[in-house]
Amino acid sequence: MSTMGITDDMSSQILIRTTAADGLTERFDPTACLDESVRHRASLAEPVAPGRYIQVQGPERTLLIALEGSPVHIGRGLSADLHLDDSSVSRRHAILVARPSGARILDDRSSNGTFVNGRRVQQADLRDGDVVVVGRIMLRYLEI
Repeated sequence: MSTMGITDDMSSQILIRTTAADGLTERFDPTACLDESVRHRASLAEPVAPGRYIQVQGPERTLLIALEGSPVHIGRGLSADLHLDDSSVSRRHAILVARPSGARILDDRSSNGTFVNGRRVQQADLRDGDVVVVGRIMLRYLEI
């Protein structure tokens, strides 16, 4: 059985998986799971314009992905708008829907669940700074 540690401070955040049986720790870079086209569209660290963003922080760089259009499908499947190539992410994991009052995340019947600020949700309204976890990938929702 494995446990996963998630810190609230994303500046030091790297998801770490510890296997209880053998005591091994795996360091994980979530930016490496992003599809090449998503990494190409992303900006480094600071937002360039007002809008809504998803922040993905790895050990060496932080990427901001502008949320353009709605809905944004998140998953491992090739048709996902935010393609995350990691086995812990379902092919169709979650849907992010922009609304005038903010964004809403909907779990898309994922195997490992969608979490907002540490709580498993079927759907939830997002606010600036909320941490969303899909599989073992931590994302931060930002409104600038």
